[in-house]
Amino acid sequence: MFRRQVGAPQGASDGTPLLPMPSPFERFADPLLAVSWGELGAVRRAAQLDGRWHVDVALGYPVAGLAEAYTNALAQHLGQAVTLELTFAPPTGRGVPGASHVIAVASGKGGVGKSTTAVNLALALDRAGAKTGILDADIYGPSQGMMLGTEGKRPEVRDERLFVPVKAHGIEAISMSMLVTDKTPMVWRGPMASGALRQLMGQTQWGGLDYLVVDMPPGTGDIQLTLSQQARVSGAVIVTTPQDIALQDARKGIEMFRKVDIPILGIVENMSWFACDGCGKAHHLFGEGGGARVAEEYGVELLGAFPLDPRIRECTDGGTPTVAAQPDGDVAARYIDCARRIAGRIWQLAATASAPPTIRMDEQ
Repeated sequence: MFRRQVGAPQGASDGTPLLPMPSPFERFADPLLAVSWGELGAVRRAAQLDGRWHVDVALGYPVAGLAEAYTNALAQHLGQAVTLELTFAPPTGRGVPGASHVIAVASGKGGVGKSTTAVNLALALDRAGAKTGILDADIYGPSQGMMLGTEGKRPEVRDERLFVPVKAHGIEAISMSMLVTDKTPMVWRGPMASGALRQLMGQTQWGGLDYLVVDMPPGTGDIQLTLSQQARVSGAVIVTTPQDIALQDARKGIEMFRKVDIPILGIVENMSWFACDGCGKAHHLFGEGGGARVAEEYGVELLGAFPLDPRIRECTDGGTPTVAAQPDGDVAARYIDCARRIAGRIWQLAATASAPPTIRMDEQ
């Protein structure tokens, strides 16, 4: 029989506090986060029937495609057969109207693959089972229209003031590239660009998203400050390459987000290696281990490392990013794992606001 105890355990008759009974599920380490399900408060109910455990688990990161692997891992942990009901239960958030959590994808400098990372992470969150959108906040050089193949499409305007996001490859998207032609330069001063971002954020009718990925412009200027003021950002992902100059700018990006109290969810390292077709070896053209060093320096996670692969560029230039074009490929799998880790980190940060309920198990 399963019993869920909320709050502190009741004391014994002599006044001695009773410790909660540990369950085998509380001790099981989440395969992605390496934190026990007990600490995460993930087990909703469980019962042992006919020699088999039946467990209902809700995780705060998208879980599409994980049920079989997690069932096998849990069965090995328990030492017996298990039926696992695995669901995605995102933490409550108040990012912007219509989107629970805002994820800023940023870099200290241009040319590190930030926009490519942002769009593939948005698609990866969608493929993993979350409702996702992307906002292109690079007002001067918007690229998401081209990357998503939506150039020439204009968002519908509702009630004469609200933009309805354009749908592309399963996600919702809005970008200045959808509002102007590709030959129109944004010759604006900083306040004008910030005003454009405020309009995109405040007048876009998102459709109840779990995550809104924001593709930030490079650097640490007006747009970054505007985002921190206009939205409740759940966290920032910093994109870099292994080069020393890129790492130096990545540190500046981290420090900027820290100054405006936006958590750093982790580091993504692009162009980590090049796999030669001829010799089959991985060549580290821009250095090795730089992203890991910065992550360790700031006490954050290296969320993923991605190769210098011409196919990634070809897919995004063609309007179908890698995760959509090659969903079963190795690179897509890396993006999906990275996206789950980002969502998992948001879940962990949200969980610090309130302690999970205590789970007690009684076998009868």
